[in-house]
Formats: sequence, C-alpha cells, structure tokens
Amino acid sequence: MATKTAPINMRVEPSVRNILDAAASILKVDRTVFIQQAALAEAYEVLANQKDFTLDEQAFAAFEQALDATPTRNEGMADLLSRKAPWE
Repeated sequence: MATKTAPINMRVEPSVRNILDAAASILKVDRTVFIQQAALAEAYEVLANQKDFTLDEQAFAAFEQALDATPTRNEGMADLLSRKAPWE
C-alpha cells in the first residue's frame, strides 16, 4: 500500500529555483527530493538544539538520579585517552 503524501507549496524567485536546481543536479536528485532533504536536515538540527524540555515527575526523578549517580569508569575510553596521538 502506498503511503499518502501531503503537499507543501511555495513560491520562490527564479534565481532561487535555479540555485536549487543546480545543487539538486549535482546530487543527482530532483528539486523536490533536494528541498525535502535540506529542510529535514535543518528541522532535525533545530529540534536537537532545543534547550528547554519538560518531564513528568517520574521522568524528572530518573533524570536527577542519573545526574547524581557516580560516574562509572569506561575502560575502553580510558585506554583510548591514554594512547599517544598518531601525529605525535
């Protein structure tokens, strides 16, 4: 069964369309795919950079508990950080 799609329409200056088309052509995708990928990447970035979030009481208690817990030693990370850098 095909997934339904939702249209998003926009108007841009011809010069903007030309730039989008040129970039899409370089990536060998059509304009729609190029715009979708670019918009999705930016949307993920915006969402990932949100500093404010809310938690219910149970989730907040678990969050605080994780912050207050004594860090555990990661042997693999300790080994990696103790090695001499390849360029040294």
